[in-house]
Amino acid sequence: MITATELQAGPIRVVDYRCSAGPAEKPFTEVHTGHSVSYVRKGTFGYRVGGASYELVAGSVLVGHPGDEFMCTHDHHVCGDECLAFHLSPGFLELVGGDKSNWRTGGLPPLPELMVLGELAQAVASGRSDAGLDEVGLWFASRFVDVVTGRSLVPQPTTGRDRRRAVEAAMWIAAHSHEDIDLDKAAGEVALSPFHFLRLFSRVLGVTPHQYLVRSRLRHAAWLLTDSEQSVTDVALEVGFADLSNFVRTFHRAAGLSPRGFRQAARTGPKNDRKILQDRVTALIDDDRLIHPSSRKSSPCTTISD
Repeated sequence: MITATELQAGPIRVVDYRCSAGPAEKPFTEVHTGHSVSYVRKGTFGYRVGGASYELVAGSVLVGHPGDEFMCTHDHHVCGDECLAFHLSPGFLELVGGDKSNWRTGGLPPLPELMVLGELAQAVASGRSDAGLDEVGLWFASRFVDVVTGRSLVPQPTTGRDRRRAVEAAMWIAAHSHEDIDLDKAAGEVALSPFHFLRLFSRVLGVTPHQYLVRSRLRHAAWLLTDSEQSVTDVALEVGFADLSNFVRTFHRAAGLSPRGFRQAARTGPKNDRKILQDRVTALIDDDRLIHPSSRKSSPCTTISD
């Protein structure tokens, strides 16, 4: 039995697939409806496509090409398998580059270049990272193309115009951080495609647009918690978090305290302690955990808006 949970819709559709089929289950033919790259995060299964057979295990990548018939088998299935799939629209497919042959790769074994991003994607999907699913999906698909084409990741120089666009975008995000901002909208403010905007912003400022958005919201929240009487729920909603639990979890990760604990410490502690607390959130975890997604170490196992 297969369950598919859509985590995000749009130009990059993210789907969580979970299969409980075993060796006794008869495999059946399916058809890819679009281009996709799926990270196998658990279990093992066979993938038959285009006359080739692949045995996929945790860390492997399943590649889908529109119109291709495929079949999944479970000869060695013992504990279930799970995949996090990124389905790309035609426009986003052009942005990540490569040619049509890349998308008939079928399956890739566990490769460190893709596993680190796959684990980051899983962390985002489970709420353990503040990165954006669309951003990680772009990085994952682009890195897949880099790997299969042998493209090198030579850092690209930035021009004065690049830096100006990135700074202007950051200023706009900060000013509108309480709004529902997605990657397309932010990119449009500086007249760039979403993919090129993501790369430019990250290269110039060292954080992705989503990370900067979340941190802008947290800065505003820290100010409201110290200088207003609004409830924690109202603060969360005012700064742009649609979900209270997400706000509490994200704030705690940044400050080391819950929003309520931060407010209490800021109001009852000495002046110097209050400044330390405020500075801590203003800095917003400049510890590189999320700043360079492609350099994350693998862990064991819709938008820019929240």
